[in-house]
Amino acid sequence: MRMYSARPGGRRYHPVLDRLPVSVSGTVALVAGGALALGLGWLGELHAGWFPYIAYIGLAALAGAFSRPVAAPLVGLAAWLCCNAFVEHRHAELGWSGVGTESEHFVLFAGAALVLSLPAALPRRTFRVERLPVGKGAGRHVG
Repeated sequence: MRMYSARPGGRRYHPVLDRLPVSVSGTVALVAGGALALGLGWLGELHAGWFPYIAYIGLAALAGAFSRPVAAPLVGLAAWLCCNAFVEHRHAELGWSGVGTESEHFVLFAGAALVLSLPAALPRRTFRVERLPVGKGAGRHVG
């Protein structure tokens, strides 16, 4: 049986979506990164340029949309591994361009995954609580 809940401020009901666990998110991002590398190779875009980076940023964001926010670093690492191995250095070899360059790429991919996974961390429903007057002159009614 599926439970339904309302989003804060909304009038329509939406099903509660379960997000992927961290390990599954990393696996999905790694497999999707390999598939994206195959697609980029078919298009002839396996070189360091703006198009493959945007494609891997989109992949990280899409994987982050179905993941929990805690999985963003793992999704970013999977996107960085595939982008570094297949796009930058081709032939499935990891290369190192320096701490600054590689950490910028990792932060870019992990940030894209984190931005789209943050709505999962928001509360699904807000409760409004009214304070009842207590004490002298509160107007208690008996019965």
